[in-house]
Amino acid sequence: MIEFSNAKINIGLNIIARRPDGYHDLETVFYPIKINDVLEVIEADKLSFESSGLEIPGRLEDNLCIRGYRLLKKDHDVPPVKIHLHKNIPIGAGLGGGSSNAAFFIKLMNQNFELGLSADQMEDYARQLGADCAFFIRNRPVFAFEKGDEFEDIKLDLSAYKIVLVMPDEHVSTAEAYRGVKPAPVRESLYDQIKMPLTAWRGQIKNDFEGHIFRDHPVIRGVKAELYEHGAIYASMSGSGASVFGIFEETPNLGAMEEFNQVFYNV
Repeated sequence: MIEFSNAKINIGLNIIARRPDGYHDLETVFYPIKINDVLEVIEADKLSFESSGLEIPGRLEDNLCIRGYRLLKKDHDVPPVKIHLHKNIPIGAGLGGGSSNAAFFIKLMNQNFELGLSADQMEDYARQLGADCAFFIRNRPVFAFEKGDEFEDIKLDLSAYKIVLVMPDEHVSTAEAYRGVKPAPVRESLYDQIKMPLTAWRGQIKNDFEGHIFRDHPVIRGVKAELYEHGAIYASMSGSGASVFGIFEETPNLGAMEEFNQVFYNV
C-alpha cells in the first residue's frame, strides 16, 4: 500500500477577483512533475501518522492525510490505519506537496478498502481539504479556474523539454503571497495563451504573485533571472513560491546554483 505522490508546477497564475468566501477567483495551469514523496498506508489497531525526510511543520490533527481519513470515516466503514510519509517535495515551495499527499491518500484508501469511489467522488472529498487537492486525483495537465479547484483538460505535453526546478533558501507563506496581490480581470485568458508556442510564453504568461514577492525576496527574483541566463525558454515562480522552474531544450549545467539552492533536474 505504497504510492509515490508527485508535485505540480503552475504555468501562469492570474488572480482575478476576491470571492465572498474569502478565497480568490483565479486561473492557472497545473502541470504534474516528477518530484515525489513516498506515502505508505497500513491497516492498524489505531490511527497514527509518522514522517521521515523533510520536517513537516504544524499540528498532527491539521495534517491533510489525517483530515482526509476523518472525511472518509464519516461516510465509510474504514479501519484505523498507520500512515507513513517520507517527505521529499520541498515545503512552502508552491508545488502542492501536502495537497498531493492528501489526494494520493484518498486514492490509496479507495483502492485498498474497495470503497468504490469514482474519480469525481474522490475529487469532491479532495476539494474539502484544499483548493488544489482535487487536481492530483486525475493528475494530468489542466486549466484550473474559480478557486483553482475546477478543471478543464488541455493538450499540453512538455516531455520533449527538460524542466529544472530550483528551490532557494527562502520561505513565502500563502498569507504573505495573497496579502500583496491586487486582483484584476485579465485581457486574455490563460486558457488561450497556453496554446501559444512555448517560445512565445516569455513576456505573455505571467504569475501575479511575482511582482511583490520578487520585490520582498530578491533572491527568488535572482533565481529566475539566472535560469534565463542559462538558456531557459521559459521560467517562472510556481504558485506562491518560493520555487522557480525553467523549461530548457537541453539539460543545463547549474552547478553554481547548487551551492545555495536545491536543484532538481529533468522533473
